[in-house]
Amino acid sequence: MILLQVQQVMRRFGADVLFDNVQMDIQDHSRVALVGRNGAGKSTLLKMIAGETVPDEGQISMRKGLTIGYLAQDQGLNSQNTIWEEMSSVFAELHTLEAQMHQLENQLSDPAVMADEDTYQQTLKTYDQVQTVFQQKNGYGYQAEIRGVLHGFQFEADVYDKSVTELSGGQKTQLALAKLLLEKRDLLILDEPTNHLDVETLTWLEGYLQSYRGSLLIVSHDRYFLDRVVNEVYDLSHHEMIHYNGNYDQYVQQKAARIQAEWKHYEKQQAEISKLEDFVNRNIVRASTTKRAQARRKQLTRMDRLERPEGDEKTAHFGFHAAKQSGNIVLTVKDAAVGYDDQILSTPDNLNIKKHEAIAIVGPNGIGKSTLLKSILGQIPFIKGQATFGTNVVTGYYDQEQKNLHDKKTVLSELWDEHPTTPEKDIRTILGSFLFTGADVDKPINALSGGERARLLLTKLAMQNDNFLILDEPTNHLDIDSREVLEVALNDFDGTLLFVSHDRYFINQVATSVVEVSPSGTELFLGDYDYYLEKKQEQADIAAASEAAESAAMASANPAVSAAAPVDTRSKGQQDYQASKQQQRDKRKLERSVAALEEKMSQLETEATTIQEQMSQPDVFADSGKLQDFQKQLDAINAEHEQAENDWTEQAEALESLD
Repeated sequence: MILLQVQQVMRRFGADVLFDNVQMDIQDHSRVALVGRNGAGKSTLLKMIAGETVPDEGQISMRKGLTIGYLAQDQGLNSQNTIWEEMSSVFAELHTLEAQMHQLENQLSDPAVMADEDTYQQTLKTYDQVQTVFQQKNGYGYQAEIRGVLHGFQFEADVYDKSVTELSGGQKTQLALAKLLLEKRDLLILDEPTNHLDVETLTWLEGYLQSYRGSLLIVSHDRYFLDRVVNEVYDLSHHEMIHYNGNYDQYVQQKAARIQAEWKHYEKQQAEISKLEDFVNRNIVRASTTKRAQARRKQLTRMDRLERPEGDEKTAHFGFHAAKQSGNIVLTVKDAAVGYDDQILSTPDNLNIKKHEAIAIVGPNGIGKSTLLKSILGQIPFIKGQATFGTNVVTGYYDQEQKNLHDKKTVLSELWDEHPTTPEKDIRTILGSFLFTGADVDKPINALSGGERARLLLTKLAMQNDNFLILDEPTNHLDIDSREVLEVALNDFDGTLLFVSHDRYFINQVATSVVEVSPSGTELFLGDYDYYLEKKQEQADIAAASEAAESAAMASANPAVSAAAPVDTRSKGQQDYQASKQQQRDKRKLERSVAALEEKMSQLETEATTIQEQMSQPDVFADSGKLQDFQKQLDAINAEHEQAENDWTEQAEALESLD
């Protein structure tokens, strides 16, 4: 069932068109991502859908009675209530029912009511009716529901009585989202909901949204988050909208294939146009061929010319290069402690970073990740221990707080003042590669957006030619395209990386190892973010099994328990654990196998499409021998695809049985 339709919607800014002829359908239980570059109009469109603004042209229609919840970017909750009062206000109807129940309970215990059988029975009947409604609306569980959502956003019971006015901006935004989740609207519209969330909270939110009963429309730069939550993507670019089925990774693949096909058709048409124009130019004045030239000129006039694909957007293109190579040992931190004013956040912290490694630092907010970087750089002293750099190590630092910029300077002077011997033309060329062109270079720093400031910091960092880059949340404020460009630049970097990031997709693309920071110090995981998650799950499983075994041992040592239950509980706990572990191993193996088969089917489909395109070429179509060879290849691919599809069905069913 369609909940909402966006039909031929347009938005203008003055004489400029931001987007035009935008179409979107949101079905019941949809999981939709809206993606596009910064400035494409994503937030503008969300405001229209949420009813805060209206289109310049077109219309947005919705099902009668549709309830919509909307969270704008960094939209904090403003309230004089306490945290608990604000969350509890969502259940005002239950409060009324609860008060009515208490009133009826008092009446039922009133001697005058008890003495009148008819009045008593009528009151009892009313009480039963109210209690039934209260129970159906989760009256006995709503407080647990509130506690569960608040816990997911890291608000524990000791802050429930804290006023909302005392919270930070990020906490107010989280609380606004928590309240929306509790309201259970039919359609939830979220604009950058992952801002200000640490990885633990992000993981919880993903799980919550996956089981959300309503529909979702989400704008986010967190590609890992989108991969796990959405199954449709609308791409707003080139002033228009294109729809794709699948999560973010599948969207990227489909878009690349579409653009490749568009370029192929465009180049083929351009070659045809060039050929026709050349014939016209050479033959239009010759009497013997002028009619043929005129015919081709008419053919050119009637031709529906294709637009140049992806031609109106610029992409940053840059790289990081080390002016000189460091020694093999880049950084050593041994048994250190980080924190402020003798308050230790994490210890013992240990790092042994070698040349060409890319180390990601992860951990919850407030644990000291940024503090660790600043302590390594000498900006904040270690409470205990020290950092030792290796031979010829030259560090470059990206500060997430963007304090390394001078607000009163222009973009051009920010770079030129640090590199006065570099010609202005070269400075402008470098800035151009980071999308600062024309009048942009004369903008004052204090007039730049967060994304522009981030790109300027990266420009400065690229010009320093350091061999050890220390980056604190480098993807903050960057749109998805810029993040992908940064990933390529860092993967091509011939130096060493140490970075803090909440962007799990980015970590997977760049990191060779992950270091987790906790109150008990650092722990190294020799792989990307997905590997880190797998190992953390294994640790949790082992800890749970150990706890179960300990409980079983205590029970077997208790005579009363042993007499009541003579079963060998310790052995049973171990058996249950082993069975659980085996099931998890089987599940992970099947998941990998299913993913591999999906990849194989996709590759085979691409190969089949390529062969079919070749078979449609005139020179092949006219050659029965070539056509027969291609048909044999196509038959083989189709047979292989059918087998892969059968295997996929079998393994997907097996995987489903384990869930």
